[in-house]
Amino acid sequence: MFCFYTDELEFLIFVYDILRRGEEKMQSISSIDAKGNVAALVGLRRCRSRVSAGLGPKAVPMPNGGGSPFWSRRSAKEMPRMLIGVENVFSARPVTAQATAGDLEGVPSNKVEAKSSWTVLPYVGVACLGAILFGYHLGVVNGALEYLSKDLGIAENTVLQGWVVSTLLAGATLGSFTGGSLADKFGRTRTFQLDAIPLVVGAFLSATAQNVQTMLIGRLLAGIGIGISSAIVPLYISEISPTEIRGALGSINQLFICIGILAALVAGLPLAGNPLWWRTMFGIAIVPSVLLALGMSFSPESPRWLVQQGKLSQAETAIKSLYGKEKVAEVIYELKSGGQGSTEQDASWFDLFSKRYRKVVSVGAALFLFQQLAGINAVVYYSTSVFRSAGIASDVAASALVGASNVFGTTIASSLMDKQGRKSLLITSFTGMAASMLLLSLSFTWKVLAPYSGTLAVLGTVLYVLSFSLGAGPVPALLLPEIFASRIRAKAVALSLGMHWISNFVIGLYFLSFVTKYGISNIYLGFASVCLLGVLYISANVVETKGRSLEDIERELNPAA
Repeated sequence: MFCFYTDELEFLIFVYDILRRGEEKMQSISSIDAKGNVAALVGLRRCRSRVSAGLGPKAVPMPNGGGSPFWSRRSAKEMPRMLIGVENVFSARPVTAQATAGDLEGVPSNKVEAKSSWTVLPYVGVACLGAILFGYHLGVVNGALEYLSKDLGIAENTVLQGWVVSTLLAGATLGSFTGGSLADKFGRTRTFQLDAIPLVVGAFLSATAQNVQTMLIGRLLAGIGIGISSAIVPLYISEISPTEIRGALGSINQLFICIGILAALVAGLPLAGNPLWWRTMFGIAIVPSVLLALGMSFSPESPRWLVQQGKLSQAETAIKSLYGKEKVAEVIYELKSGGQGSTEQDASWFDLFSKRYRKVVSVGAALFLFQQLAGINAVVYYSTSVFRSAGIASDVAASALVGASNVFGTTIASSLMDKQGRKSLLITSFTGMAASMLLLSLSFTWKVLAPYSGTLAVLGTVLYVLSFSLGAGPVPALLLPEIFASRIRAKAVALSLGMHWISNFVIGLYFLSFVTKYGISNIYLGFASVCLLGVLYISANVVETKGRSLEDIERELNPAA
């Protein structure tokens, strides 16, 4: 027993001596509040490096200059555990120390308070102009289609009307694949500015079209624009957001998409009194497109992309703008340790399917496939008919209720994202969507429910949209930039968004024919089954990223990186 206490006393003397000698060497450059315990970490880091380097008992002298009785009884394997224990003791109280730049190099001070985490919000807001345009271009044609069809002479041609709608989706598919390469080559902010070109030109051509050919070109260009923005908005937000609020800020993307859809609905209100108002509706999109380009001129580039390109001085400037100068050393260290500054070349498209990355890429693509195959567009499309069956004759009122449910649910999700976690919200969301789809199906088939079918169908629709907006809507776009390694992030996000747009296009193309062949009740049952499969897949394959840095996640999912 006595021997045990002697060992521990010698060990504490040893650690104390290291810390004392370390402090004597330090030159005063700044006083640091060590909620990060800089002095303890520097000394312990040196000691750990000696132990991990394999220095034996005689390689480390005792503080009293004598032999090494303590080390002879403690193996190198035991020392790291003991050092961790002492580190925990030191971290239990604040310490103030003087440290040199050399001593602090490579030691992240996670507790140093700099700017508020929310100072990135203005830059997130600028990026979300792309999300607003995403939602606006998706929603603007719904109210305007009837009027532009008459004006362009295609009122009797449902095929051309369908192309006016679907050309946007085709362009978005192309844009989503293009966005990843542009973001890797030119950076995130410059890609936003380039994206404004097809957005502005597409909106202008759509607003001034005198024939259907010009309208289709305008819709195609606008689609390319929103396809690019759908890839880079979540990418940029994820890369600049502090870990502790990344979930909340990431879900803002989906919230602003919903706001864009609602804005398109509001913009269509004057149509009844002014049939030519549809041109103004398309032209309105020019304003946020120009603001996006201008706003990105004043927004910092992603520090992760800059470090990856070896532009350290520019990365430091961006970090100061985003988090404050106190965070520069810490963030640079984390980015380098996470492989952002590695010499590996940017991944090619073929690398996404390599053994190293294909599993995580397949998870990203699967999340968007489940999102679309779960039936969100079908529910929104049929919501007008459902609400009419319940006595709500106004299409605007029906669309407003669905849109409000989406915004409300996404707002709740934003507050829960960093508390409950991404994975749990996804599971809850898909479970709720499955139950809502089952309720919708039963409301159309069970005769015993016939007197209440309209009310139950409305309830099922609202609950489905709420469930979707709690997880299946906002989480995939947030989760993808988190789980993808830095060298594949932009292209992998683009590929996954491409799956989103392709599945969206296919569902829109074949949905009505499937309803005619199988009936809406059976289609809803099919969607419910997809939701349940989504729950099983997410439970088995999705990792939780709440409260973890992108570099920490990358080290776990890509240990070879």
